[in-house]
Amino acid sequence: MKIGILTGGGDCPGLNAVIRAIVRKGVFHYNDKFLGFTEGWRGVLESMVQPLDLDAVAGILPRGGTILRTSRTNPVKKERGLDRCIENLSKHGVEALIALGGDDTQSVSQALFERGVKVVAVPKTIDNDLSGTDLCFGFDTAVSIATEAIDRVHTTAEAHNRVIVVEVMGRDSGWIAIYSGVAGGADVILIPEQPFDIEEIASTLKNRHDRGRYFSIVVVAEGAKLTSGPADDERRKKDEFGHVRLGGIGNTLAAEIEIRTGFETRAVVLGHIQRGGSPTAFDRVLATRYGLGAIDMVHRGEFGCMAALRSNKIVSIPLKEAISRNRVVDDEMIEMVHGLFEKTSTKEAVSN
Repeated sequence: MKIGILTGGGDCPGLNAVIRAIVRKGVFHYNDKFLGFTEGWRGVLESMVQPLDLDAVAGILPRGGTILRTSRTNPVKKERGLDRCIENLSKHGVEALIALGGDDTQSVSQALFERGVKVVAVPKTIDNDLSGTDLCFGFDTAVSIATEAIDRVHTTAEAHNRVIVVEVMGRDSGWIAIYSGVAGGADVILIPEQPFDIEEIASTLKNRHDRGRYFSIVVVAEGAKLTSGPADDERRKKDEFGHVRLGGIGNTLAAEIEIRTGFETRAVVLGHIQRGGSPTAFDRVLATRYGLGAIDMVHRGEFGCMAALRSNKIVSIPLKEAISRNRVVDDEMIEMVHGLFEKTSTKEAVSN
């Protein structure tokens, strides 16, 4: 069978491990041939391809990024976009397509499946917010990087009696902020699921200062929001899936904290550092399991489905179910974190 592979949306550590696993099992066990579409759905739209064989995937297991490159191209927004995708898949003799990506990428997979394309999906979201699966590869690496950064800023914050705000990824969910904040011993953790009151945060930091704790670490997800204040989403640049380009909450928060407390405050924005570099051992194994599961799904004819991790087993679930909603931080996790800190008058921030 001739199978196409693409990686769409933001990159994350582990994508190459998935590609490697698909190709190796496909060649060794099914005698498949593979074609890579470069730069995500743009490659399918514009017939941008590269061969994928054993030589192409040799040595890529520890590499970050994706050898196929990626983009946020949305064929649905292009003139005859889906028709062009179908025509190019046919032109190259592709009998099935494996798409690696998050809910945006997979919304296109679902649209193509509904038009007869044999598609299998592999979940990819570094934010860990894709519904239907317990865990996505890349998340563990991002949390490890963020935790190390928090560990490092602790020493300089303490040396200078500063508040340091660390901005991490998380558009609609705070999984990275929660995990890295707890692991790094942050004093305040702010997530998109719970809008926060800046006065409440200032009060928390002042209370720490009164107890003799003259420095603090605040971890904030990039998608965290104030309970009140102007929304500027309409002025921000958007991608082809309608998402605004985030970033900046860390600097805004740092400035507001300094104004309200008088404490010297600095912001550290980790940004793409969380995406780059080699995946952790855990993510390499998880990504490999996803790749092996995806190629098996192709040969079982489980199209219109996504490989998912449930109860530590790779299973197949309907793609439509997987992209139906975001996986946000649940109340149980939030309550667990609250248990580490003293009670406050509100629960708008997970804080000490």
